[in-house]
Amino acid sequence: SPLPEADKKTTGAILQATLADLVDLSLIAKQAHWNVVGKNFRSAHLQLDELVSTARTYVDEVAERANAIGVSPNGQAKTVVESSGLPKYPDGWQSDEQTVTSIVSTLEALVKRLRQRIDETDKSDLVTQDLLIAIAKDIEQAHWMWQAQQA
Repeated sequence: SPLPEADKKTTGAILQATLADLVDLSLIAKQAHWNVVGKNFRSAHLQLDELVSTARTYVDEVAERANAIGVSPNGQAKTVVESSGLPKYPDGWQSDEQTVTSIVSTLEALVKRLRQRIDETDKSDLVTQDLLIAIAKDIEQAHWMWQAQQA
């Protein structure tokens, strides 16, 4: 690892937690994509696919960053279930309004978690911090676009 052991441990834990949250986000967005109904179905359906794509892109980048610092990433379902900090998405069909509300809540939770991790990596690994900043930028933009639908 290019990092001292203590920094590797701190950064590795942050990357693992972020990986779990992003895998969960991709699954939540896909679940919402399959179950959204209502007059704005099509736009929500397509916007959810964009969110899935963003999450999956960053899943790979986070896992590869973990490998680069000498930490084995774990994106297994059991690990994601046990460690994701995102709210549970409701079962069954959801109206487009319910979908928007749930996705806004999910993205808000992720933004808070990412911003905390950005602060935590300030001393342990600035390269990882830079990655987290990029993720937060895109997730915050997605949050804004979803939240705008509630106006």
